[in-house]
Amino acid sequence: MSAARTLAILLLTLAATPLAAQPRETITVDASAPAEPFPHFWEHMFGSGRAVLSLRESYREDLRAVRAITAVRYVRFHAVLHDEMGVYGVDKHGESVFNFSYIDQVYDGLLANGVRPFFEISFMPAKLAARDVRHSFWYRPVVSPPANYKRWDALITALARHLIERYGIEEVSQWYFEVWNEPNLDFWAGEPKQSTYFTLYEHTARALKAVDARLRVGGPATAQAAWVAAFLRHCKDKQLPVDFVSTHVYGDDTAKDVFGTHEHITRRQMVCRSVQKVRAEIQASPLPAVPLLWSEFNASWSNHPEVTDAPFMGPWLAETIRQCDGLVQEMSYWTFSDVFEEQGVVKTPFYGGFGLIAAGGIPKPAFNAFALLHGLGERRLANEAPGTLVTRRSDGALVIALWNYAEVGTTSPMRSVAVRLTHSDARSASVQSIDRVRGNVNVAYERMGSPRYPTQRELAQLREAAALPAAITRPLQSGELDLQIPSDGLVLVTLDGNP
Repeated sequence: MSAARTLAILLLTLAATPLAAQPRETITVDASAPAEPFPHFWEHMFGSGRAVLSLRESYREDLRAVRAITAVRYVRFHAVLHDEMGVYGVDKHGESVFNFSYIDQVYDGLLANGVRPFFEISFMPAKLAARDVRHSFWYRPVVSPPANYKRWDALITALARHLIERYGIEEVSQWYFEVWNEPNLDFWAGEPKQSTYFTLYEHTARALKAVDARLRVGGPATAQAAWVAAFLRHCKDKQLPVDFVSTHVYGDDTAKDVFGTHEHITRRQMVCRSVQKVRAEIQASPLPAVPLLWSEFNASWSNHPEVTDAPFMGPWLAETIRQCDGLVQEMSYWTFSDVFEEQGVVKTPFYGGFGLIAAGGIPKPAFNAFALLHGLGERRLANEAPGTLVTRRSDGALVIALWNYAEVGTTSPMRSVAVRLTHSDARSASVQSIDRVRGNVNVAYERMGSPRYPTQRELAQLREAAALPAAITRPLQSGELDLQIPSDGLVLVTLDGNP
């Protein structure tokens, strides 16, 4: 029996085992309390598999499914300049030749499905590279600097002009152009890494702005929240255009890599601790008003079924939203779909892929978590209760998220909560829940024997089993609602009524 299957069976066993409840909490919610804006910064941008995969119907089906349950507006991916896209060549006279045919098909497809590009400018066309240095990803992208910056500038200029001619400046000015991906890691072979990346950024940003100043460009697109202070100083010193800062962190990045310390920072805290660090660096920089777009985040940067395929993702996502609110303009979850091939062709539906949807169009628990949290209101009411978000919708309804977080490999006792409502005439509540049993497709997958290649009939059964459970209407008793939230549970409570 595989380790993953053994772990899954253990989790299911734990889910079926009665747990001792935590001390009962009372959370008072004042429906008349003032509220602050609560933009849904976690659901406007998503990452995805590399550019060419967006031409697949399975990719587009997954995008439509995610768009149906979130407010997604932008999609980001690597490798739009990779050789399989056919963008760059050289003719018999040694002159550059550009071909934007596949780029058109990629971005036509995104726009037809109601989303815009978060245009990551990567990786290097082989015939433009200074050296044949390749990343270890299955599709082997070239990560070298250009051999000739005049030719790189010409490529970026021709690309920007083409996009504006095809889609119009009013459209393209609403896109984001991000220079490269994680140049502080092995995605960039320039030496020294930082100074050579700054050269790439300077050429790219100036070329884009020379075509039209309304094009938005930013970076440094680093892993582990790196280089931001130095990047902004460099941009100020060189008078370089920078419309946004972008960087990445995952829940299992280490304190040593992100903060240069040896402290233990939990998966629960890492992402928003890092966001807070970068926000402080921006505010202390010569460019303190530059927006922060977190262009990759997730609970893990590796493939762990007990993390990204599991109900753990519901409380983790909710907790990350609660902590990061007010610190960042946008956060891009990596990724919306397991139509994804960085480690090779997907071999089985549940392998710890980053996506919200497993191969075969099977929604994971994280998909249901995004669906629930999409229902939160547009304004947030102050509330210090842990594991709680209190919001108000534009129609006046209160929407409350509550969760029971447990670190990976552990189980929390049952969370017992009494929600006490004041200054409201609500008489009932709509309650929708996901946890280790509800909205968790892994239960059905284990019962059918964890097939490596589910049949069409089994796929249909799994999709049905993965569905978000329907909301239940519950009466309020003397203005109170009692809830029992199991380990890894996430609950959305909607209270209609006038404050």
